[in-house]
Amino acid sequence: MMERLQALRATLEPYPWAYTAVVAAALLTAAWLANWVTKRVLLRGLRKALNASPLAGGDHQVKLRVIPRLANVVPAIVLAAGVAVVPGLPELLVAVVRNVCVAFIILTVALAISAALDMVNEGYQRRPDAHNKPIKGYLQLLKIVVFVIAAVLIVAALIDRSPVILLSGLGAMMAVLILVFQDTLLSLVASMTISSNDMVRVGDWIEMPSQNADGDVIDIALHTVKVQNWDKTISTIPTKKLISDSFKNWRGMSESGGRRIKRALYLDQNSVRFLEPDERRRLRRFSLLDGYLAGKEDELARWNAQLAERGKEPVNTRRVTNLGTFRAYVQQYLRAHPDIHQQMTLLVRQLQPTPAGLPLEIYCFTSTVEWGRYENIQSDIFDHLLAILPEFGLHVFQQPGGADLRQAGAAALAASTASATLAGTP
Repeated sequence: MMERLQALRATLEPYPWAYTAVVAAALLTAAWLANWVTKRVLLRGLRKALNASPLAGGDHQVKLRVIPRLANVVPAIVLAAGVAVVPGLPELLVAVVRNVCVAFIILTVALAISAALDMVNEGYQRRPDAHNKPIKGYLQLLKIVVFVIAAVLIVAALIDRSPVILLSGLGAMMAVLILVFQDTLLSLVASMTISSNDMVRVGDWIEMPSQNADGDVIDIALHTVKVQNWDKTISTIPTKKLISDSFKNWRGMSESGGRRIKRALYLDQNSVRFLEPDERRRLRRFSLLDGYLAGKEDELARWNAQLAERGKEPVNTRRVTNLGTFRAYVQQYLRAHPDIHQQMTLLVRQLQPTPAGLPLEIYCFTSTVEWGRYENIQSDIFDHLLAILPEFGLHVFQQPGGADLRQAGAAALAASTASATLAGTP
């Protein structure tokens, strides 16, 4: 082989540039051949071996990202090592080619490390508890560190200087680096606070009006938290905002198994009155009220029996009201409802009267946290209560509308016409 090279050199000795071109072409061919063998032979064999192994998983495919990137280092190593043997090249050109190849190798290794960190994150997310403690933010910080180090080494390789010289000047640039990376540092502190205090997980429903976010958390990264709102839009929240601004996390509601109903019926206070004996007997047909009315009548009978002679007047006796009976009915109705969580708070209470009527608030929890079922249960309950109110002689307070005003005007006109007619009768 050496004899053939010597013979080729002797033949091309009158043309030194031709010998240089032939050797350079041979070097490029060797680099291409090394790249082809690495990617077409070694990588394919490795991929087939991994796909046939238990590492392949259920889909029998192994995603190779790190190794193909590292395979790009092989031709660069060939060029960096062989450029010095090409005759006739200027020393400056040899140094430039070698330095560029070294810089390319450093960049390729950094990209391979980044791909490896992505694979670590994907593998971690397959764990059932991964959404509780996401590591994506920490891996992104590692990527920043890797690329900063790679940038220093690349610059050092290109200018053919020791990286220690560049690193020694970083002390004076620390203030500038802190200024440039202040958002990254703040986001890192925020990510650590969120993770250590378990404030937000992937899948949590959070509500943050200051950022127009109301929906499920779909991604937690170093700098941002992505929330898919209920209208399917995506809100991107800076991570540091989650520790500087207030937000509501509905995880506690989801984990409790019950979702709160807190809504009031506004009743017309003029419809509140005592029940007559025949009305009480009529309401006995409600099975939910049978026990309440029987107990209430016994209690009031004992109370009224203790009154003196002056207490015989109805004003001094205790009597059953339609509002109290309706309140007891609602209480028993909710207690018997299959979709109301019986182990959580259940109240039916009066609130402070308002110009819009007397609020009768229903405070309870459904036995499901699913939004659609929750709304259906709540609507069904209030449909029933609104429809059954007239049975108790109660009316819902409502501001007069156009139809009410027209009806009142027609009644007033009819009354005025009748009065005028009577006035004109002899």
